[in-house]
Amino acid sequence: MFDIDALRLLVTVAGTGSFTKAAVSLNYTQSAVSRRIASLEQVAGGPLFERLPRGVRLNPAGHALYRHALDVLDRLVRAEQELAVLHQGYGGLLRVGAFSTANIALVPVGLRAFRQARPDVEVIAVEGRSGTLTARLADGVLDLAVVSDYPSGLPSADGVTTTPLCEDELLVALPREHLLAGADVLDLLELREEAWLQDAYGDRPTMLADACARAGFAPKKVIRIAEWTGKFGYVAAGLGVALVPSLAAWAVPDGLVLVPLTDPALRRTLHVALPATPLPAALTLRGLLRTAAVDGWRPQAPRSGHPS
Repeated sequence: MFDIDALRLLVTVAGTGSFTKAAVSLNYTQSAVSRRIASLEQVAGGPLFERLPRGVRLNPAGHALYRHALDVLDRLVRAEQELAVLHQGYGGLLRVGAFSTANIALVPVGLRAFRQARPDVEVIAVEGRSGTLTARLADGVLDLAVVSDYPSGLPSADGVTTTPLCEDELLVALPREHLLAGADVLDLLELREEAWLQDAYGDRPTMLADACARAGFAPKKVIRIAEWTGKFGYVAAGLGVALVPSLAAWAVPDGLVLVPLTDPALRRTLHVALPATPLPAALTLRGLLRTAAVDGWRPQAPRSGHPS
């Protein structure tokens, strides 16, 4: 492996044409320059300079290494500049993750405000489950993630901190022709005969299982559907009902209605997750997401069987 300082010395000697002048330029002694160049030549496998009566010049091997040294040193300078800009919160990349329903309205509103506040920062957005996003933060793949404690609790990972963002009410999605679709509010017990559409159920505690237990029943049937489009399709076909967060209200198709539930515990909490040493741009986005969570994204809450 070539030492970076030795490559800088090679470029300086080539530019000055003299060990002596290079030594003066770098505040080295001439003997130190000669030793460093000799060590570099040993690593390179042979001489890099022609020793002349007055100075030195690159030989063919020296020219080859010189070109690569210029490229390496230029890349390092650009890396230093990019990192300096990044750590100041201006420019660079910001890698943002969020779960699917957060990407319907909340996160886009926050990112729109961020683009106005930091137009020089390029955002790379990815979607995933909260547990996966938290793990990617811990691995350094993401700079910020919006995660939630639904359906099975808030995920955690070493080196990742979370701060609450907002609460999100869970509603029940029913087909418009359902007998209970016109209700202002429903007790979960009224839905005890329904099949439930749920991504995860039975393999670990879930918010739905806990709520049904509080209401005094267990679901007759659980159909495991992961994606929201699939859940909406099943509900529209009358094959089951589903808990839907108010975050997703704008994406609910016209054939469905959302009805509030009486259980006050049927709500989830959204969090902003950050690595232990967050980027300034990530902190800026966290603040803008908090603003969006307060007043920037919520649709009118659906009541009396009328979807938003």
